[in-house]
Amino acid sequence: MDLDLDQATQEFQREVREFLAANKPAKPLPSMDTKVGFEAHREWERTLAEAGLSVVAWPQEYGGRDASLLEWVLFEQEYYAAAAPGRVSQNGIFLLAPTLFEHGTAEQLERIMPRMARGDDIWAQAWSEPEAGSDLAGIRSTARRTTGGWLLSGQKTWSSRASFADWAFGLFRSDPEGERHRGLTYVMFPLSAEGVSVRPIPQLDGEPGFAEIFLDDVFVPDQDVIGAPGEGWKVAMSTSSNERGLSLRSPGRFSATAQRLIDLWLDAGDRTNTAQRDAVVDAWIGSEAYRLHTFGTVTRLNEGGKLGAESSITKVFWSELDIAMHETALEVLGGAAERSGPWTDGYLFSLSGPIYAGTNEIQRNIIAERLLGLPRGSSR
Repeated sequence: MDLDLDQATQEFQREVREFLAANKPAKPLPSMDTKVGFEAHREWERTLAEAGLSVVAWPQEYGGRDASLLEWVLFEQEYYAAAAPGRVSQNGIFLLAPTLFEHGTAEQLERIMPRMARGDDIWAQAWSEPEAGSDLAGIRSTARRTTGGWLLSGQKTWSSRASFADWAFGLFRSDPEGERHRGLTYVMFPLSAEGVSVRPIPQLDGEPGFAEIFLDDVFVPDQDVIGAPGEGWKVAMSTSSNERGLSLRSPGRFSATAQRLIDLWLDAGDRTNTAQRDAVVDAWIGSEAYRLHTFGTVTRLNEGGKLGAESSITKVFWSELDIAMHETALEVLGGAAERSGPWTDGYLFSLSGPIYAGTNEIQRNIIAERLLGLPRGSSR
């Protein structure tokens, strides 16, 4: 990849930077894990959409601006550098949207994508179940055939954004006799539908960032099935590849954190502590390596490649990098750490990185078996 940006790309990057400087909220928005904060973040999504910046890489007909993948990476870089609000729509625009572009119908794209781009519909991820976390194929929630669609029953848990979201997407077992990775159907359903009950799950801070979803014969029409019935596993793998490998955790997030860490060390670091200094340098090196790796991924996708099992390597890398950077920040702060809310909050959240999007233990199994060709269980 030629890392010297052409004039059009530089102009796009400058447009994004200037828009964020002029329009980013003057004060941080309330937490999106509260009802007030959730709606405030939804309004911010609409502000981005009005400027054509909510989903820059999508086609214009769905609310995007046909930006290239490289321009999307640069948008993310500018977005995080500006410390703009978190994206309450991330489950939809970063996970469901790529899945629909690959497996959805024209009708689904026309109906769903513009509303998603504007923040009219915010999506929850309804995958995990009490007996199926990283082992996604172990789900027990069912989809039974009925006239014109399906009846969903069961329980989903740790559903991000579900406390206040409008819709959810997830896998359901449509053939109880099928093999573990067969007989699954990928379904979208409104959280306001009859038979759906949402029970928020308070976190340590008391805010309901997740929720349980209970389904009791919830009717879903055929038009809300993504891909062919029974082939949900194949569809879900495209979602998980994006979650682990490109869209959910763009390099801009880590480049911005590394720069904040450098600024913190220059302001409060112990210049005689070489181990601390080296940890700060390692954080910058890691963020830069991830940025360059992403450029390589963009090149491969532009040449017709697809995200595959390699995304597991990416997921392990960025999740462990996130923890390391925040641990270093807390060490630099020393006794002042308890007074530093953003770094402490960031550290607590980083600890979830090796768990969500498939635990790192599972990712190492995938790396060992699918990429290195090692026998099953050899990574343990």
